[in-house]
Amino acid sequence: MARPRTFDEERALDAAMRAFWAKGYEATSTQDLCAATGLGRSSIYNTFTSKHELFRRALNRYIDLMSVPQAEILEDGERPGFDRIRALFARIVDTEYEYREDEERSMGCLTVNTVVELARHDAEAAALIERDLGIRLRLLRGALDAGRRDGTITTRRDTEALARFVNATIGGIRISAQAGADRATLESIAETALDALRP
Repeated sequence: MARPRTFDEERALDAAMRAFWAKGYEATSTQDLCAATGLGRSSIYNTFTSKHELFRRALNRYIDLMSVPQAEILEDGERPGFDRIRALFARIVDTEYEYREDEERSMGCLTVNTVVELARHDAEAAALIERDLGIRLRLLRGALDAGRRDGTITTRRDTEALARFVNATIGGIRISAQAGADRATLESIAETALDALRP
């Protein structure tokens, strides 16, 4: 009979997610994962089977962690469409200060980091990111279309192009924060993007 686990698997997964987020997949060693989770090597492999599987689950966890509050903002029918996009940008800037490795730099975005590091060489990671992108673009299109209907978004640009522009701006904000940009700079990037929605 198998021995019962004596640790919180979800907490271990959160700790591993943070380790991968801070250092990236390749640079995070098994020893780093042991230190982050407080588990021994055998417990990690018995539970998660491999470093890659642990990373896949950690990335999925990260996507869920970030996506749920963003979806709530973008699907908030009480707000005009423009205000939903503005609130999303505010949430993005705020999260760059919630999740920091040190005082100077944000940890950025695990999905953006994964695109840069792994997506071209790792089909599973690429599929997770592609699925997340599809959901994100659908939510953005919904908010942008709402803004067109309620008159708060007046640009003539195609909704699909706008959704990709907003998504790319979010990626740029995350990378800028990771490079050390301050809050005023991040907010200025967001405001410039918002100007494009109602020229």
